[in-house]
Amino acid sequence: MHSLTRSLIGTAFAFALAPLAAAQAWPTKSIRLVVNFAAGGSTDVIARSMAQKLGETLGQTVIVDNRVGAAGNIGLELVARSAPDGYTLLHSSDGPILINPHLFKMTVDVEKELLPIAPTAGAALFVIARPGIPSRNLAEFLAYARANPGKLNYGSAGSGTLQHIAIEMIMDVAKFKAVHVPYKGSQAVLVDLLGGQVDFTVDLGAAIPHLKSGKLRLLAVPGKTRSPIFPDTPTLIEQGTNVDLVWISGVYAPAGTPRAIVTRLNKEIARIMHLPEAKAQLDAMASEALPPMTPEQFAAHQQRARDRFGAVVRSAGITAN
Repeated sequence: MHSLTRSLIGTAFAFALAPLAAAQAWPTKSIRLVVNFAAGGSTDVIARSMAQKLGETLGQTVIVDNRVGAAGNIGLELVARSAPDGYTLLHSSDGPILINPHLFKMTVDVEKELLPIAPTAGAALFVIARPGIPSRNLAEFLAYARANPGKLNYGSAGSGTLQHIAIEMIMDVAKFKAVHVPYKGSQAVLVDLLGGQVDFTVDLGAAIPHLKSGKLRLLAVPGKTRSPIFPDTPTLIEQGTNVDLVWISGVYAPAGTPRAIVTRLNKEIARIMHLPEAKAQLDAMASEALPPMTPEQFAAHQQRARDRFGAVVRSAGITAN
C-alpha cells in the first residue's frame, strides 16, 4: 500500500514538473511569428527585423507568417487558439487588440485568451491636411472647422480603424465636426488627399515624403512629445487639444504560455528593440522603441487603451464596414 502511494505521488510530481522542464528546454524547434497584416507594412517590417535577431539569440529560426484578413482578426484568432507552448506568437499593431473587440463578434476573448508579452515600437500619428485648406497651423485649422461645421471631410482606412477612432477623439476634444469618408486602406486616403478629394486625415508615416516636399501640410502630432522628424511642429497637447495617442505594436502569446518562456521573450524583445540598428530602422519609420515593460505592465497599458477606445466607439456610434 505504501509502495503504491509513493508511486502515485511520484507520478503526480513528475506530471507537475513536466511543463517546467519543457519551458526550461524551450526552444527546441523553430518558432512561428504570425503577423496579422500584409507583408511590407510597418507591423510586418518590424516583425521581420525582430524575428531575425530573436532567432539568433534563441538558437532557433523564427519564421514570420503573414495571416491577413478581417481587420487583423484572422491572425489574432489563429494565435489565440494555438497551443500555449511558446512556438506560436503574434506580432500585431494596436487596432485588432484594442478596437476590434468593440466592433466585431470575435471567436476569441482578446482579454482572456491572448497574453501580452512585450511592446516592440510606438509611433505618434501625424495630423495632416491638404494645402488648399485655408489654415497654416492647427489653431487656424480648428477655427475654420468650427466656423464651417460639416464642410470639411476626412479620410480613414475604413470604419472603426485607428485613423477613424483617432479623428473622432480629436473632434470630440477640439469641438468640431467633419464628414467621415471611409476607404479600403490608408494608401487610398493618401492618394485622394494629394488629389484634393479629402481635406485631412491622420497618418502613420507614409505621408512623410509629401510633408517634407510641401505637397501636404502637417498640423500636429497627437503624442506627448514632438516628432524627431518634424521637431518644429507642436503636439496637439502643446496646442491646447489634449489628445495623447500613440500607435503601439507588440508581441502576444496564447494564454497559458509558461511564465519562464514569457519572461525570457519579454527580456530579449526589449533588448533587441533597443539595439542601435533597430533604432535606425524605427527612426526611418517615424517610430521608436518604448521603455521596457513587464508583461503585466504591458497588459495593463493595453487594457486602459482598450477601455478608452471602447468609450469612443460607443459615444460616436462607430460600426465596422
